[in-house]
Amino acid sequence: MDNELISGRYPMNKKKFQFTTITIVTFFSLACVYCGKSEDSNVGKGISAVADDKSQQDVLKIALGSKDHTTLVTAVQAAGLVDSLANQGPFTVFAPTNDAFAKLPAGTVDDLLKPSQKSTLKDILEYHVVVGNLTESILKSEFTGKDDELGMANGGHTKVSVKNGKVMINGATIVASIPAANGIIHIVDTVLLPQAKK
Repeated sequence: MDNELISGRYPMNKKKFQFTTITIVTFFSLACVYCGKSEDSNVGKGISAVADDKSQQDVLKIALGSKDHTTLVTAVQAAGLVDSLANQGPFTVFAPTNDAFAKLPAGTVDDLLKPSQKSTLKDILEYHVVVGNLTESILKSEFTGKDDELGMANGGHTKVSVKNGKVMINGATIVASIPAANGIIHIVDTVLLPQAKK
């Protein structure tokens, strides 16, 4: 994989912030879940990885240890993004659970895992990643309007809102937030699907 750096911007509450993103952008540079303390002690379903109490695990170890994210790990492997799990970051990853993938129409996951769909799958996975460490608190304070959008690693944008105290990303609810050695993982209950590119 090529780790060439490129410059870009992402909007955050109508402000522009510079960032540097990795071209392969590690979608699941944070692919799965760290089973330590969450940012808000919001530990529940989707957090089944075994944590090392002495230090935060890197994303690769987290991904391999999470029984609630086996579909995600399989997708990351099929998209050729496994090496991305070791990148330094920081990254914010919105990690759908197995149940989130199961909500897709029948046959969707199997189709996406086919070699002929590798670029589509990679685009979807990178739509779950933002460069930078955006905690749930930051998301709640920075995204206060109806039309606030966040720039994703695949070059697309997604809507961010807060409803009943919960952060929503393109309609998906963050159910837990887990710090990792190279960023933060927000576990989401729905797979984020990018809009078709024009």
